[in-house]
Amino acid sequence: MIYLFVFVGGAIIGSFLNVVIYRVPRGLSIIYPSSRCPYCKTPIKPIYNIPLLGWLILKGKCKECSHPIPIRYPIIELIGGVLAVLVYWRSGELTIFTLIIFAIFATLLALSVIDLDYKAVPDSLNLLALTLSFFSSPAVIDNFINALLLVGGVSLLRFYTSFLVGRETLGEGDIIVAGTMGGLLGVKLALVAVVVGAGLALLPSLYHRLIKEEMELPFIPFLALGTFLVWLFQPQFLQLWSRLYG
Repeated sequence: MIYLFVFVGGAIIGSFLNVVIYRVPRGLSIIYPSSRCPYCKTPIKPIYNIPLLGWLILKGKCKECSHPIPIRYPIIELIGGVLAVLVYWRSGELTIFTLIIFAIFATLLALSVIDLDYKAVPDSLNLLALTLSFFSSPAVIDNFINALLLVGGVSLLRFYTSFLVGRETLGEGDIIVAGTMGGLLGVKLALVAVVVGAGLALLPSLYHRLIKEEMELPFIPFLALGTFLVWLFQPQFLQLWSRLYG
């Protein structure tokens, strides 16, 4: 039963993330006005704001103007619910640190979608995730130092690779996300997560090269997914690190 409550809570946060994803890049308030159709501006009734169910009740379109509601909305709500369940399951108990870690991944989810849409992310959300990572465990000072090390290391990598390639290889947003990874995972696992994220990005990158389609591939979604996978399976990745490097 507890997992059902956790899922519902996560889906509600997912619904809020939809507001954040739409409004923050546009410089709009996430508090006022209340949710409304972006096309006809009709306020959305509370029953239609129920995560997942609201979209199904409306059959995927605005009740007033019949404009389609993107299926991405219920998908993000579903991801929010699943994310909450997995974070709770991995943590084993509900503590302030469990809530902070969920908040970090929820923010990374919003950043990922925004990066897919705009190929850029707002500093406000990125710095929020970074700040939360400092408090993801009782070792606040260590988390801060780990974040600082990752920011410095990735910045150095950016300078070298950009010089060699002749163009910017990493954005400032990617560097801040690297800091979040360091604060949350520590240096060793953050480096593993970077490798995992790069591996995940390799397939779509190769696909676009094969079809000779020029596309600026956003990196933050892959870094976020790599971070979550490494955090979720932390014991297994630590064991792998020990086998490789002793």
